[in-house]
Amino acid sequence: MDIAEVDQFLRTHLGDGVTDVQSLRDGAWSRAFSFRISGQARVARFSATADDFEKDRVAAKYASADLPIPRIFDISRAPGGFCAVSERAFGDSLDDLDGERMRRVLPSLFATLDAARAVDLSTASGYGWWDASGNAPHATWAAALLATADPANATKIPGWRAALDQSPTGSAAFVETYARLEQLVEMVPNTRYLVHSDMLNHNVLVEGDHVSAVLDWGNAMAGDFLYDIALIDFWSPWYSAWNGISIQQEAARHYAAIGLDVPRYAERIRCYQVHIGLDHLAYNAFMGRWDELDRVARHTLAVVRD
Repeated sequence: MDIAEVDQFLRTHLGDGVTDVQSLRDGAWSRAFSFRISGQARVARFSATADDFEKDRVAAKYASADLPIPRIFDISRAPGGFCAVSERAFGDSLDDLDGERMRRVLPSLFATLDAARAVDLSTASGYGWWDASGNAPHATWAAALLATADPANATKIPGWRAALDQSPTGSAAFVETYARLEQLVEMVPNTRYLVHSDMLNHNVLVEGDHVSAVLDWGNAMAGDFLYDIALIDFWSPWYSAWNGISIQQEAARHYAAIGLDVPRYAERIRCYQVHIGLDHLAYNAFMGRWDELDRVARHTLAVVRD
């Protein structure tokens, strides 16, 4: 859908108060447009499925001052799939911050992750990626992590294993990394916290030195809160402006400062980074991004062998 088609759809669905439709940054699974209705700033996202939108609606119930999550107003059928209309959040992308500002934002970022850790998940059950009911399919956190090798669990990226086997990189890195994961999962706690698991890729907005929004909960899981720390740290080499900032070390200092005991901290971080590497080997094979697949494989093996 182009802007004219989006404008027409929104006017038909929401009324003639819709104005100022503009294209925003596209995600991997959706396209986003900003607009106004009766002067209020909104975002409309279009996707082939409503699954991620429904998860955003669930996540918005957990919003707080330190965990700002835009409210979902409406999820409806649209040409080619579904449309979600939500509040529009403003700010700079965490991905775009230079090193100096990233350091200033870290206290707010850790406060955001602390707020996610404090969310009560007792009304749902299971571990791993949860659905619109809030429930996840696995009996333990370790089982959820190990399921990354099963193609049946990757409904968004069908055929990834065959693509990986046939890729220029091949599957050797995946096999070695998965063997390491099987060892490391013995060290992780069986805990259920709210995990975003995608706090890069322009999903965190910042105003000043504070997090203003956490977007796109489509990859959210129930599991160990350290997963989000591990993810940001894993991808830090992709952000040259953050050279010299160790998210893992800064988070450890934060937990010490607030008096939070985190047993086997380094081992848990290592386990989740190994899992993140596996997950993105599969994703990049599915997408046919061979250069990125090779880079992820090399970085993941460095984590495995360190």
